[in-house]
Order: sequence, then C-alpha cells, then structure tokens
Amino acid sequence: MGNRLSKIYTRTGDDGTTGLGDGTRVPKDSARVEAYGTMDELNSVIGVLLAVPGLPEPVTALLTEVQHELFDLSAELCIPGLATITAAHVTRLETALDEFNDPLPPLKEFILPGGGPAAAACHLARTVARRGERRVWTLARTEKVNPEVLQYLNRLSDLLFVLARVLARHERGGEVLWRHERGKRG
Repeated sequence: MGNRLSKIYTRTGDDGTTGLGDGTRVPKDSARVEAYGTMDELNSVIGVLLAVPGLPEPVTALLTEVQHELFDLSAELCIPGLATITAAHVTRLETALDEFNDPLPPLKEFILPGGGPAAAACHLARTVARRGERRVWTLARTEKVNPEVLQYLNRLSDLLFVLARVLARHERGGEVLWRHERGKRG
C-alpha cells in the first residue's frame, strides 16, 4: 500500500491545483480531476445505498465489489497511463446484469426514481454513474483513456437501473410507473 496520510491538510491545493498520482499538478477543475472526483461521489452514493438495512445479500456482495473496482478505476483516472479495469470487469457486470434482469417482468413504461429508500438511492447512484461516464468521455476527448473504463461505466449505470428495479420490488413490491396520460382531458 502507498503512503498513509498522517497530515490531512498540506496547503498545496490553496492555489487551485491538485496533485495526480504521478506527481503532476493540475487545476482542481481539470477534466481528469472532474472524472475521478465523480467516481468518488459515485462510490459514496453506493455506500449510502449499502447502508440501507435489509438489502438482499447478492446485491450487497455485488455492490461491495463494485466499490472496490471504483477505487481501482479512480486510481486509473488519477494516474495517467495506469490500467486496472479490464474486459473481464465489463463481462462480470454484464453477467450480473443478466442474472438480475432475467427474472424481472418486461418494462413497458418508464419508471420514476423511487420505490423505497434503497431503490431511490440506487437510482441516485445510477444518475451519478451516468454523469461520471460523461465526465470520462470529456477527458477521453483530450487524453488517452482505457476504453474498458468507458464500457465499465456504461454497464454499471445499466446494472444500477436493474438493481433499482430489483430493490423497488424487494421494498415495495414494484416500481412506480410514469403516468404520461395524467391530467389530460378527453
């Protein structure tokens, strides 16, 4: 393991820059910092989801593994040239996606984010994952990014959508469907 922080404040960021994992100093609002900062936010939102009591154990196990992978992915974004996310990570998410989605009924309507505390937190994680994917695409337009990172984030947001459906059924018996015809007079 790397150096442990013994002193939390360093004052080196007071000028609006931060250090990447390779020692390079960049603006705190650079595309790279935005990308790995959003991964940190996503990991935190998943932590909030995992704090909801009574989650099904397979969901807890999967999301805990995802948290570890998000740390690896963040390290990859923080250290230019590092590659930690592989095609095997993407395939594992696809397998989990299929396993959780197959028992669900086909979705014929849009669903509203919600359906219970865990489902709502999962929807929030999904939206942060989508934003994170957008931030990494912004970075990829100017710097080299491992393509598996982008694939991983795309699959992760899909997985979080499916898990939100699973959790809504677990907590409340079903999703909250969007009523697109509400309030129309005929």
